[in-house]
Amino acid sequence: MVHRHVAGEGPFVSIGMPVKNCERTLRLAVESILAQTHRNWELLLIDDGSSDRTVEVARSFADNRIVLYADGRPRGLVARLNQAIALSRAKYFARMDGDDVAYPQRLERQLAYLESHPDVDLIGAAILVFGRDGTPFGKRVARLDHEAICSSPASGFGLAHPTYVGRIEWFRRHGYREQARRCEDQDLLLRTYRCSRFANLPDILLGYREETIALRKLLPARRFLAIAMFKEFRRQKRLGLAVRGVVGQAMRALLDCAAVGTGLGYAVLRHRAMPITSEERRNWMQLWSRRAPDC
Repeated sequence: MVHRHVAGEGPFVSIGMPVKNCERTLRLAVESILAQTHRNWELLLIDDGSSDRTVEVARSFADNRIVLYADGRPRGLVARLNQAIALSRAKYFARMDGDDVAYPQRLERQLAYLESHPDVDLIGAAILVFGRDGTPFGKRVARLDHEAICSSPASGFGLAHPTYVGRIEWFRRHGYREQARRCEDQDLLLRTYRCSRFANLPDILLGYREETIALRKLLPARRFLAIAMFKEFRRQKRLGLAVRGVVGQAMRALLDCAAVGTGLGYAVLRHRAMPITSEERRNWMQLWSRRAPDC
């Protein structure tokens, strides 16, 4: 553990960033947190048994708001997320991955919303999807209010996991489930949408790195989400939704296979990268141009 610092009343928000083998992308992700307009944060970097230079890169930052935990063991994303929640010293908890890029006003905007909407437990935002060289492929937008986000629970919930910011008590009360591999975010929303309040901001506040559309990630996620939906809706005695959830994930898996198999990618999976405006492109390229050359 390095860079632990306790001062005053502590951080206002803890950013949980589990990392594994992301030496190439981690510096840019952390630098985007250092550039936040909201300054009262702690970054919990939790290594999950990396075999590359990820821990070395993490240790290179001198800012005392950055905390590194590295025990050398591969425990998995869900365990590391729950570890970050347990370690948080803040009122709010934010998610981010070690290969993404936060826009400078991300924390300021999302925290301001939560402070002015005490009934909301969790907020997300739109994201810009980019490739290895920073090329923007498009954006993912979602519905803004809770009723719209949850209007079709058997189809999933439009909240991008790397943009989650919520009240720490909410995260601690519900947590992530080990059984929900590769769909832990949707499983969390599925279990809580009837007793919680969600929201999204309409603006792009995070750059989401997606260098390839990989079936080895998509198909297991579809499978485990279908299982989670069936079990949860059956528990709720809503068998119609249980069936619709399973069928819906099966149909989406076929669409994923078609998109990757034909090489058409985003041309088929338009929901993964909607067109961006010239201003959104310009804002992203300005942000990307500030990165270190090796990011």
